[in-house]
Amino acid sequence: MQINKDNLPIFDSHAHFDDKAFEGDLSAVVNEMKANGVVGVINNAVNYTSAKKCIDLANRYDIFYSAVGVHPEDLYDGEDFNPQKLIPFIDHPKTLAIGEIGLDYHWDTHPAEVQKKWFKDQLDFAAQVNLPVIIHDREAHNDTLEILKKHKPNGVLHCFSGSNEMAKEILKLGMYIGIGGVVTFKNAKKLVEVVKELPLDRLLLETDAPYLSPEPFRGKRCQSDLIYFTAERVAEIKGITTKQVLEASLNNIKTLFNKIK
Repeated sequence: MQINKDNLPIFDSHAHFDDKAFEGDLSAVVNEMKANGVVGVINNAVNYTSAKKCIDLANRYDIFYSAVGVHPEDLYDGEDFNPQKLIPFIDHPKTLAIGEIGLDYHWDTHPAEVQKKWFKDQLDFAAQVNLPVIIHDREAHNDTLEILKKHKPNGVLHCFSGSNEMAKEILKLGMYIGIGGVVTFKNAKKLVEVVKELPLDRLLLETDAPYLSPEPFRGKRCQSDLIYFTAERVAEIKGITTKQVLEASLNNIKTLFNKIK
């Protein structure tokens, strides 16, 4: 299916192609994405095992990069964060960040205090290895912002779901804001207001593939070339061209994740 008729370069700042959803046809999906202008994808690990898988994908496919970390839903009960589990991946030339890390109070899988400790420890680790961070924040805005203000990391708040006021605080920290397919949903009024005021030089486009497909593919498996529809919606909101949005996101990704050639 031809999506990106102008063949504009698309870089997906956040995806999960190690997910089971792609087990049967990943090579075909990668070829289709490349045909639709995808030049890069950052696969985000959710645990130690996933980190190894993301590195393997980066070795196998030229457009794939990796972020390594432990997601708040995937914490190891009764254990503290063990940086030695990630150290083997840090020097890989395609490891761009520590992620996906953060807080998730929606599912309440792990106590808030446990989540906060893992989050802080992984932020400290990112600072030690001099890598940016990719942050997950779901229904934990106050605690997330408090921790970020203290640690002041270089990074992005992925799949942003906070208020305009929170967005301004994130920007004050020098961080970026990730915008995905949710902005195309009819009920995304709050996010639309955030996008209206979000400076282009702080915007990162993402999919969270295989999740959160933009309209008109909502509910179907997501892949990175569908970012084109997210970029179209952002362009409409901001009164600029889709090309300007995609170029801005690509430039910002290269600035934040400076290992990208």
